[in-house]
Amino acid sequence: MLSNFKVPKNLIPTDPRFGSGPSLVPMEYVKKLYDTNYELLGTSHRKLPIRNLVKEVQDGFRKYFQIPSDYSVVLGNGGATFLFDAIALGIVEEKVTHFTCGEFSEKWFKASKLCPYIKAEQVKVEYGEGINGKDVSDSDLICVTLNETSTGVQLSELPSVHEGALLAVDATSGAGQVPCDISKTDIFYFSPQKVFASDGGLWIAFLSKKARERALKIAENKSRYVPVIMNWKQAIENSDKNQTYNTPAITTIFYLNEQLKNMNELGYQKIQEMAAQKADYIYKWAQEKPYLSCYIKEQKFRSSAVATIDLDDKYSAKEIIKILEDQKVAYNIDGYRNLGRNQLRIALFHNITLDNIKRLTQAISMLIES
Repeated sequence: MLSNFKVPKNLIPTDPRFGSGPSLVPMEYVKKLYDTNYELLGTSHRKLPIRNLVKEVQDGFRKYFQIPSDYSVVLGNGGATFLFDAIALGIVEEKVTHFTCGEFSEKWFKASKLCPYIKAEQVKVEYGEGINGKDVSDSDLICVTLNETSTGVQLSELPSVHEGALLAVDATSGAGQVPCDISKTDIFYFSPQKVFASDGGLWIAFLSKKARERALKIAENKSRYVPVIMNWKQAIENSDKNQTYNTPAITTIFYLNEQLKNMNELGYQKIQEMAAQKADYIYKWAQEKPYLSCYIKEQKFRSSAVATIDLDDKYSAKEIIKILEDQKVAYNIDGYRNLGRNQLRIALFHNITLDNIKRLTQAISMLIES
């Protein structure tokens, strides 16, 4: 019966990309890259055109997040997952404690657990629950996840840590619109294929002075083997020169820079407000419909970047998703594969407009209620 349903034209979003990663890259950015002609693509990342582009990105981040002047904006290749190992190898002195609430926060813990030089402790809650983290007196690094992409849980506050410890925040799918005071973190890292509307393969980390000093100190420890590609000294010193250690994807940096310029016109506070409006709308929709429910029960932990909505078992999320994809209404709104739930997971990233969220939710309701 559902397969015969046709979404009305007025409910078809102007852009069908609602996936939680990678995010949509505006076509205007692609056109702007094309217009650079021979100036960027094919240019060495040691040359001024690319170094100037990287500097513009670093300066753009400093302006957007109001990053303290003594913090370092470090870039490298490999994506945020790459830093799971790099942090364990090159920033933890003796012990790290991870607070986990989903697939990706657990992957970070598992990476630390495999590191032979350190002890790794996990404090976990069940998937679908939130956890803010807290200080652990015998750990020198406390790890939390700003926005758990797999479940749609976000932090409601940052923990404070003792003087000898650092606070690390995996901010991959939340950086840019989930509230976070960078000055209260020591390592704030993410990749740009979510809110910042770029491609993957790049990581960005904001390091406090304490985190930078510790990373450089451990890098000098000859008894601890760290692969050159994961050496923080290499990453920091190259970033100080507005470049990455090895060749980056120029398109990724270009798209990121275009997105940063647009977001800086609005400012961090305004973009948080816009994200909250979208989140309020979609969770209210889920609460009002008898066949829907919010996967995250505690309101304070519901993400303003990734919304997870459960469906009554009478309705197949897979069937609904296929109909929407076939009609080019929405792409990639499947629940996270390892959760195994009858669920929709809808990104609320900055370039996904409230109007398109409204069209999508109305189309889903009409489809089910028909």
